[in-house]
Amino acid sequence: MKIPVLIALSFIPFLISPNAEAQNNDEFKIARVQYRGGGDWYSSPNALSNLIRFTKDVVPISISERYDDVQLGSRDISNYPFLFMTGHGNISVNDSEMQNLRDYLENGGFLYVDDDYGFDQYVRPILQNIFPEEPFFELPAEHPIYNLIYNFPDGRPPKIHEHDGNPPQAFAVYRKGRMVLLYTFESNPSDGWAFDEHPNPETIIQASLRFGTNLLVYAFTHP
Repeated sequence: MKIPVLIALSFIPFLISPNAEAQNNDEFKIARVQYRGGGDWYSSPNALSNLIRFTKDVVPISISERYDDVQLGSRDISNYPFLFMTGHGNISVNDSEMQNLRDYLENGGFLYVDDDYGFDQYVRPILQNIFPEEPFFELPAEHPIYNLIYNFPDGRPPKIHEHDGNPPQAFAVYRKGRMVLLYTFESNPSDGWAFDEHPNPETIIQASLRFGTNLLVYAFTHP
């Protein structure tokens, strides 16, 4: 483990608004996004809690194992430093919800989206349109998200779910020099985090949890 990461983690309380109602004096909460359109935003409900528990066993990160569900159009999203969104089907986002998400990301928030298969055709155009003036690009193999805590020598997210059998990819959007969005495609780490719901091999589960740990630590140490 790298000492700079530990130092950065110790400053997390000072990097997030101290007035966030969703937080208490000891731990921050993260949230799962509830969206319209009929897609199953609620899939794999244990995934986030399992990941947080695993991460807290590895690094001193003050995140509650209990997460909240928050509507995309709600101002309450500003209470959470990290949002997670997944699903298999359609998602619908109106202008008000899109502006709410832009404001959240502009003001220090982070959004992680995981294609749980069948989500890509609906969600990718939305992600590309959050900041249409910013590139939506595949992360390079040398990006620190692949080696911050655990090393992924291929420079790709792990292949957890078969999907269409294509190589796993991670796409990002940066705003003012900071990553505000990460999207995993043909990878599906959250399927591995939900190890008590999906019968994956242990090696697959560990790979998913390690990638998720890198992701959480990166999001909280690069504000």
